[in-house]
Amino acid sequence: MTRYLLLLAPSANRVYAGESARLARAELQVSCPRTHGQDVEEVAGLDYLALESDQPVDELARCLAGQSASLALFERTDTDLLRPVQLPRVDLLDDDFVTIPKYQGKTNEQFTRLLLNVTIAALRRPVTGPLDILDPLSGRGTTLETAWTMGHHAYGVEADEKSFEAMAAYLRTWLRRKRLKHTATVSPVRREGRSLGRRFDAELRLDPPLTMTVFTGDTRQSAALFGKKRFDVVVTDAPYGVVHGSQTDVRGHSGKRDRSPAGLLREAIPVWARQLRRGGSLGMSWNTYGLSREDAAAMLSDAGLEVLDGAPWTSFGHRVDSSINRDLIIAVAPL
Repeated sequence: MTRYLLLLAPSANRVYAGESARLARAELQVSCPRTHGQDVEEVAGLDYLALESDQPVDELARCLAGQSASLALFERTDTDLLRPVQLPRVDLLDDDFVTIPKYQGKTNEQFTRLLLNVTIAALRRPVTGPLDILDPLSGRGTTLETAWTMGHHAYGVEADEKSFEAMAAYLRTWLRRKRLKHTATVSPVRREGRSLGRRFDAELRLDPPLTMTVFTGDTRQSAALFGKKRFDVVVTDAPYGVVHGSQTDVRGHSGKRDRSPAGLLREAIPVWARQLRRGGSLGMSWNTYGLSREDAAAMLSDAGLEVLDGAPWTSFGHRVDSSINRDLIIAVAPL
């Protein structure tokens, strides 16, 4: 076994930074299972993940490079000197694609990457080429932008028109300024003579090309909006019931405003589950003050999915602020 130290990137969010080492450890256990002995170690005042692996160093470096908090990798010699190991560039787009937008309620970019990494790692089907990733509560597009950055196709549904417009405007501006070959259009959606809202379609002309489609509409109508389209991964950051998410998104059975995500998720999760391909995975983060983990797991199980339980899958809960304790849960569709 070769010993390594993985230097963790600082987080722009002070509260998240206090939890990032523990979360990075759990992420690594899920995403890079051929590493062993992942322990948080402080060296000269900086947090590292100490680990061992028998993988060829280039394979290990590629896996570690995609981790949400990876900054630099060092091999630990027998004399405890640190030898730098170059991490390859695994992202297709510059990181400012995700980090430039700043707005109230935006999910921490590192956590978005972690949620995607963990959900993709749970897939029970081979990962070959770009995946089809759906965020059925896409907001202003942090998950969609991260999916594109990682080289996957991105799809979304968003009820709030202003969030949809801001997302579409930002993507077109960023792609134009980066001088990347692309198309990006907003068009009306009409079926049987009725207006169903709008859709944003973009294609980034890489090799292979990446596509993005986002509908305006109720997430509980996601299957109707996308028709027969199925997805490898469904991943979303559910409304926290505080100030996060639009009023439309947090209406429950009664049609009145529901300040917890429970009413929405009870109706939406079965829809999302039906949109998964066989062996696909669903990852969701949410505020545990509004919905217990047991109740979230029951909703996913009732929708025909298998919830992944036990460590490290249950090791991601963390405080965001006094009114939000965020956790994530992963479930997979049968093969």
